[in-house]
Amino acid sequence: MRPVETPDGERHLLLSTTDGAARLRDPATGEERTVDADAIEPADDEALSVAAEGVPEPVRQVVTAAHDERTLGVLVTLVDDGPTPVVDLLSHSGLCESDFNGLFAELRAAGLVTECRVAGERGYEATETAAEAVELLRADAPGADDA
Repeated sequence: MRPVETPDGERHLLLSTTDGAARLRDPATGEERTVDADAIEPADDEALSVAAEGVPEPVRQVVTAAHDERTLGVLVTLVDDGPTPVVDLLSHSGLCESDFNGLFAELRAAGLVTECRVAGERGYEATETAAEAVELLRADAPGADDA
C-alpha cells in the first residue's frame, strides 16, 4: 500500500497494479476503483497517514489525544455540561492533582479544551473542535438514529 495522487490532486492508497491499471482506495470512503496506472503519481506522505485522512480532523484530534475512556469522558462531560470549574472536574475525575494537570495540559495542547472562568473560579471548557468531534462520534453510536 503506497500513497499516490491523481491528476485532480486527490490522494489515494495504491493497492495494486496490473497490466497498466492501478487499483486505488479512497481514504475518505474506503471505496476502491481502478484507474490507468499512468494517471497517478507517487505522493511523499506515509501510507498510514493518508489512510487516516478519511477520518474527520476533529475526530483525529480526539483519538490521538484521548488515550483512555477517562480522558474521553472528560471531553464528553465538558461538551455536555459546558464550562466547568477545575474543583468540580478534579473531584469528578478521581485523578490526583498532578495527573489532572498533565491530562489538561495534553488536552489544551491538542486544541480540545481552553481555560476559562466559571463563577469567578478557574475552569475549563471544550473547544468547538471537541464539540464537533463528540457530535461526529455520537452519530455512529448505537441508538443514535432513535433520537
